[in-house]
Amino acid sequence: MTEPGVFAVMYTTRSMRRLKPDPVPDEVIYRVLDAAIRAPSGGNTQHWRFLVVKDPQVKQQVQHIYHKGWNEVQALYRNRTVPEHMGEEKFRRLLAAATYLAEHLAEVPVLLFACLKERPLPPQLAAKLARLSGSSIYPAVQNILLACRALGLGATLTTVSSLYEDELKSILHLPADISTYALIPIGYPRGRFGPVQRIPVEEVTCMNRWGTPFKRPV
Repeated sequence: MTEPGVFAVMYTTRSMRRLKPDPVPDEVIYRVLDAAIRAPSGGNTQHWRFLVVKDPQVKQQVQHIYHKGWNEVQALYRNRTVPEHMGEEKFRRLLAAATYLAEHLAEVPVLLFACLKERPLPPQLAAKLARLSGSSIYPAVQNILLACRALGLGATLTTVSSLYEDELKSILHLPADISTYALIPIGYPRGRFGPVQRIPVEEVTCMNRWGTPFKRPV
């Protein structure tokens, strides 16, 4: 199978939440992880850590936690205004797919946790950098999503299980200084890839100062 080019991959990497239970070979997951570690990280610390979960019992425990988190998140989604760029029908399909994942998570062949080893920092600096720490793990997560797409695998980025981090750490035997930043369910997709639909660049970009439009070149 010929792997698609980088732009074709980026333009067709959808969040795939309906996945087949068919096993994914370890050598394929290794390629995905090898792509993940090519990402940048703050100070090149490479403090990312990854946990591959395939054990059925562990997956069942993770699903129980995930389902609790999804019940909380789902209520927030259902009470908010539907984004204009999506429309009611597309938003309804998104919620249905997310609910399906919450109810079938244990059937997904691979649950990949993207974690970060926390660095000890002075309190005054830790407070300032709290919202920036994800910059050392989320580029690796994006590489995982793109690698999965290139290899014909479906995947999605979700943070729902991290709402119950303490319970999750207990199940996964995570050390105190390791925190989960994302759960990526990986499997062969039941649906088809992209293309993804996004708000145009000129509607979300300014030039030099906020409020000055960035116009599409002609």
